[in-house]
Amino acid sequence: MARDKKKKKRISTDGSGGGMVFSTNPDFEFQEEQEIETLPNEEQRLKVSLDRKHRKGKSVVLIENFEGKEEDLKSLAKEIKNHCGVGGSAKDGEIVIQGELLDKVKSFLKEKGFKGM
Repeated sequence: MARDKKKKKRISTDGSGGGMVFSTNPDFEFQEEQEIETLPNEEQRLKVSLDRKHRKGKSVVLIENFEGKEEDLKSLAKEIKNHCGVGGSAKDGEIVIQGELLDKVKSFLKEKGFKGM
């Protein structure tokens, strides 16, 4: 019995197709995305707080207002998680660290040169 090998079409659902979108606007001008530069640690104004809302009573440390590239945000989150020995996540300019480790996170960020906590 021979199997028929069919090629599956892959459709990009994340918008990364790289293609242009058709516009009927005669004044439309295509603008490429500008790369966001990550601010130095001294210029970052991070807001660090303890949060329990919408987390089934579990406490997390929430770090907000990070300005920069997503990969730099994830790198910082990884360093904090390793330092504290806990889990967490990073996306959309926010870092979530599991547990009530507010003092430990603040001291780590101060050592790295961050201000505004």
